[in-house]
Amino acid sequence: MFLQVALVIVFSSIIALYRAISGPTIYDRVLAVNVIGTKTVLVLVLVEFIYERPEFLDIALVYAIINFIGTIAFLKYIEKGGLT
Repeated sequence: MFLQVALVIVFSSIIALYRAISGPTIYDRVLAVNVIGTKTVLVLVLVEFIYERPEFLDIALVYAIINFIGTIAFLKYIEKGGLT
């Protein structure tokens, strides 16, 4: 069951990767990269649940925060031309 869920998540990440490569605008590409990061967090949580290793949950939380901050910083850089 968990293997099928992981395969669906990986398949949807491949679809998002296609959008990141061929997106018509920069915002579509940023959103696709953000989706890939979110799917990575889901896979980490799934691995944590399967192997009962709670440290993967900590890694997933840190990765989610970095993904969010990176997306906001990149979009601010695009909108204003800088991070200040």
